[in-house]
Amino acid sequence: MKSKVINYLKSLEKYTALIFYYSIARHLPPSDEPQSLKLSKPIRGFLASKIFDECGVGVNLEKGAYIADGKFIRVGNYSGIGINSLVQRNVSIGNDVMMGRDVIIMTTSHETSDASIPMRYQGGKEVSPVIIGDDVWIGSRVIILPGVRIGTGSIIGAGAVVTRDVEPYSVVGGTPAKIIKKRK
Repeated sequence: MKSKVINYLKSLEKYTALIFYYSIARHLPPSDEPQSLKLSKPIRGFLASKIFDECGVGVNLEKGAYIADGKFIRVGNYSGIGINSLVQRNVSIGNDVMMGRDVIIMTTSHETSDASIPMRYQGGKEVSPVIIGDDVWIGSRVIILPGVRIGTGSIIGAGAVVTRDVEPYSVVGGTPAKIIKKRK
């Protein structure tokens, strides 16, 4: 009985944080702008700690970021989710990850295998988690497709579409993203 009450209170806390985030905190100024009064970052960071399944210290959730309901999302220490970014469920973001604005991280898509049935009637594909290692820099307007793993120390160039895994310490860019060089 006691565990049911505790679970209920945790759920209530999470959904209260989600309501406050989407109704108010998501619309506060970006963290580095003077009009934020240095309050936007700690407010959104506090709410992130209540919403995400796992949330490290110093997490920076920026203005306009869409984080679904936070289920199956893990964000490591001192990592950020960029302005107006979209993060679907089943995403793991390591420590010290920098993310530019308008990044899209997708973990699901539509089924398209049966050409005799309109795609909208075929339903969704199974969720494929995205895993981002530590010390990764994701440039603005990057799109990361379902099931991708981005290795530690990698840099994803602005506007890249990441369709397959990125080896550690790689610099990738383009559509689809290809290795430009190695950092080591």
